[in-house]
Amino acid sequence: MNYLCPSILAADFWELGRQIALVEKAGVPYLHIDVMDGMFVPSISFGMPVLECVRKKSKLFMDVHMMVKKPERYIEELIRLGADGVTIHVEACDCITETLLKIRKLGVKTGLAVNPETPVSAVFPYMELVDMVLVMTVHPGFGGQKYISSCFDKIREMRRVINQSYPEAKLEIDGGVTLDNLEENLAAGANVIVTGSAVFKGDIETNIQEFLKRM
Repeated sequence: MNYLCPSILAADFWELGRQIALVEKAGVPYLHIDVMDGMFVPSISFGMPVLECVRKKSKLFMDVHMMVKKPERYIEELIRLGADGVTIHVEACDCITETLLKIRKLGVKTGLAVNPETPVSAVFPYMELVDMVLVMTVHPGFGGQKYISSCFDKIREMRRVINQSYPEAKLEIDGGVTLDNLEENLAAGANVIVTGSAVFKGDIETNIQEFLKRM
C-alpha cells in the first residue's frame, strides 16, 4: 500500500492549523514534521512546541524527521509530545543502534534516513531495528528543491533489500516529489511519499486528491 505524507515545512504557518485540518479531511494518514537544528543542516525549522500543538488537534500519524546532530538528545521529549514515528540520519548519530532501541522501547516507529550522497548500504546493519527507511531525494535542509534523479537507483536497491529480507519495512522518499515524477518513484519501490510544495501550494484538497488518484 502507498501513503501520501504531506510535509508541513511547505505550509503557510499563518494558516497552519487550518491547512493541517484540510489534509486530515482529505483522508491522508501521515503528516511529515521536519525538525532542523542549524547544525546538521543549515536551516532551523521548528521543534517541540509546534509538535505539541499539532498533536493536541490532529489524529494524523506524526512522522517526525530529525535533521539534527546527536538526535538521541531529544528522542524522549519528541515522543512525549506526540511523535508516532521518529526518523534519524545515519550521518548525524554516533549511537544508531542504541537510539533506535530507545525509540522502540518508548513505543513508536523507528526510521533511518540517508542523504543523497550516502549509499543505502549504510542502513543495512540496522535493518532489524528499522520500521522505515527514508531515502532523501534532495539535499536536506530546504524545501522546494529539484528532485535528484540519480536517487531512483538507490530507491530500487533499497526496495530489493526490503522485499528480500524485511517485507514489513516501509520505504519513504522526501524531496522534490511532484505529480510529474510520482509514478516513477512508485515504480522504483517507494511507498511513503513525502511532498511539501506539491500539496501546500495552491488548493490543498485538490492537490491531495490528484496524488491519491495516482497512488
